[in-house]
Amino acid sequence: MDSLAPWEDVEEAAAAIEADLRALPVRNTQTMRAVRRKYSHELRHASAEFVLQLAGRLTQTDSHRWIAFELIRAHPQTFRCIGERELEELGRGINSWWRVDEFARTLSGPAWLNGQISDDVIIRWAHSSDRWWRRAALVSTVAWNIRSSGGPGDLPKTMKVCRLLAKDHDDMVAKALSWALRELVVHDAAAVQRFLEEFEADLAARVKREVRNKLETGLKNPKGGKPVIV
Repeated sequence: MDSLAPWEDVEEAAAAIEADLRALPVRNTQTMRAVRRKYSHELRHASAEFVLQLAGRLTQTDSHRWIAFELIRAHPQTFRCIGERELEELGRGINSWWRVDEFARTLSGPAWLNGQISDDVIIRWAHSSDRWWRRAALVSTVAWNIRSSGGPGDLPKTMKVCRLLAKDHDDMVAKALSWALRELVVHDAAAVQRFLEEFEADLAARVKREVRNKLETGLKNPKGGKPVIV
């Protein structure tokens, strides 16, 4: 493989990363991310093909999925190369809220924002029989609206996905719908209020409660004068 990575092949690189992770005296997000950052630096001159294959290899270990996603996101050449096929391969087997959110916040949402996948891809995920891909569709909208990450706000794209899943009462999907709507509040609170009114009879109670809290107080769950900030 033509690559400027400091390893002979992907298996050698994956083994090095896994050995460093096993050697950590404490394994948590902070320490594991430090390992990821080390390898992002080592891979800065590697080809996109090498990084993408390495990420695919790391996703075979479930606990390493988020590291694989971050390696791609931190390597601009590789990130620019991912599209529908690569995303669906990398997302194969996502089966929990945190794995979905890592995938959608790190890869699919930013790729959609960057024009690397079309709206149709996200809409197809929203129609999936798999709850986790439906959640991924909603969480992907966050990239358009979260100001802390430079989201410019996009009412039509976000609302199109939210409308498709307004009647979905699967708790993992409802939580993501609440999140998507709450991120949109700062861009168009009136539109979010109209959405709540239109789908009053259909929305899960959680969605109505959390989004109304956000509209009225700016918080997701205000409690006894000591609100939990969104």
